[in-house]
Amino acid sequence: MAKILIIYYSRTGNTEKMANLVQEGVSEVEGVKVKMQKVEETGVQDLLDADGIIAGSPTYYGSMCWEMKKLFDDSVEHHGSLAGKVGGAFSSAANVGGGNETTVLDILHAMIIHGMIVQGRALGDHYGPVSVGAPDDRAAKQCRRMGKMIAELAKKLHG
Repeated sequence: MAKILIIYYSRTGNTEKMANLVQEGVSEVEGVKVKMQKVEETGVQDLLDADGIIAGSPTYYGSMCWEMKKLFDDSVEHHGSLAGKVGGAFSSAANVGGGNETTVLDILHAMIIHGMIVQGRALGDHYGPVSVGAPDDRAAKQCRRMGKMIAELAKKLHG
């Protein structure tokens, strides 16, 4: 059974709402186990134990929050151990053009450097779901869609 880990940081609650929506999408796929937790409660071993990792962060200066960055920095001692795992990212920002897309790419860069598999989307949010403030209907749909897509891919590869 493929295991998906959703990790997130949320100060205002918007990124947590997105994480819950991503979890709904993952839960649509049979034969996949999902675990969701705050990044502050996540250690490198949690990353190593998962087949798929979906990370969500608010946008701070066009980048991921330091709590998420610290987790990826701590994972350096296990460089290569995440290779082949499926990855995805999502972000919330305060305004349009607030850097949420660069935040998603920032997270994906760390995943790709680890050798993780990242699948883009031809339609919708190409790199991963983004939201301005609380997720609206469009962002909610993209979050569920990404969760399901990553769960299906992880199941194919690791199920």
